[in-house]
Amino acid sequence: MTTETTSPLPNLPNSEQIRRAPKVLLHDHLDGGLRPGTIVDLARETGYDALPETDPDKLGVWFREAADSGSLERYLETFAHTCAVMQTREALVRVAAECAEDLAEDGVVYAEVRYAPEQHLEAGLSLEEVVEAVNEGFRLGERRARENGHRIRVGALLTAMRHAARALEIAELANRYRDSGVVGFDIAGAEAGFPPTRHLDAFEYLKRENNHFTIHAGEAFGLPSIWQALQWCGADRLGHGVRIIDDIQIAEDGTVKLGRLASYVRDKRIPLEMCPTSNLQTGAAASYEEHPIGLLRKLRFRTTVNTDNRLMSGTSMSREFEHLVKAFGYDLGDMEWMTVNAMKSAFIPFDERLAMINDVVKPGYAELRSEWLFRQTATETA
Repeated sequence: MTTETTSPLPNLPNSEQIRRAPKVLLHDHLDGGLRPGTIVDLARETGYDALPETDPDKLGVWFREAADSGSLERYLETFAHTCAVMQTREALVRVAAECAEDLAEDGVVYAEVRYAPEQHLEAGLSLEEVVEAVNEGFRLGERRARENGHRIRVGALLTAMRHAARALEIAELANRYRDSGVVGFDIAGAEAGFPPTRHLDAFEYLKRENNHFTIHAGEAFGLPSIWQALQWCGADRLGHGVRIIDDIQIAEDGTVKLGRLASYVRDKRIPLEMCPTSNLQTGAAASYEEHPIGLLRKLRFRTTVNTDNRLMSGTSMSREFEHLVKAFGYDLGDMEWMTVNAMKSAFIPFDERLAMINDVVKPGYAELRSEWLFRQTATETA
């Protein structure tokens, strides 16, 4: 006789269980996740007087509404305010520390947070000083999180702006700090008109150095952006990659046919750093229910769930999963599958990824799945 050794929860996870579930975040922008109160404080300290609101609550609402335009270009404009208050060492340390604390409070156990060092030089900092300040902040935030009963590990991704001409310089910077908190490289910014192939020298350099990189591709632009990121540049992961859906055909009888690029992405297990709420804001998806992550999950692409910009999207990892639970009926098994996907795809060494999966992620989900067994006892003794 065969006996099942585990049993799933008889219903969908609630908000509290989602928050407690161990989560892994691969796509989060440091300058897109500031606390509104911190922006107000830093603006006052640095003399920045261009904020649209000085009340933290109203400012938070302004960021969400300004980003909720359906345009990637308009969405990116909101970063002028956050970057403006992130120009000193003290500000960068504070923002990075609070980032780590906020993620840990939300149940994130591993995160790769990206930022563009070239955007924080206006007050005289060097690129190296920017990187060292952010690294210091992440370590401080990790310690504070641990003191509050949470554990998190944060790695930095150094981003080059795709409309600028400093990609090779930033790639060299990422390589220089790869043993000091920086785990990889990225390019970001408006896709249209700025293909990743503009920065081939940076990607060729990173490949020669056996370093890791992800590329924003397939968010606001289509399949050519994804194809170039993979076949010309050699990206390890795709930032968003949501437009891979354009290479998948669904017949009237429900059968699915993958084009050659989609097949390649699935066959090679190329990670898709999907950001549902952000994609709705930039017009890459019409609703949570229609977001391509639903189909891509069914087809077993290596999908991962991410926040992109927590301030602009008014989101967190828990909120992203709450939306997906509601839209697709995802249970803890689905959450665990995508969390393991993310941890497999992280840019830290293999043995450390494996330990995180086996010693942190899987035990955490097993504990949550087991809770239903004790509900009756808890009710009787309450």
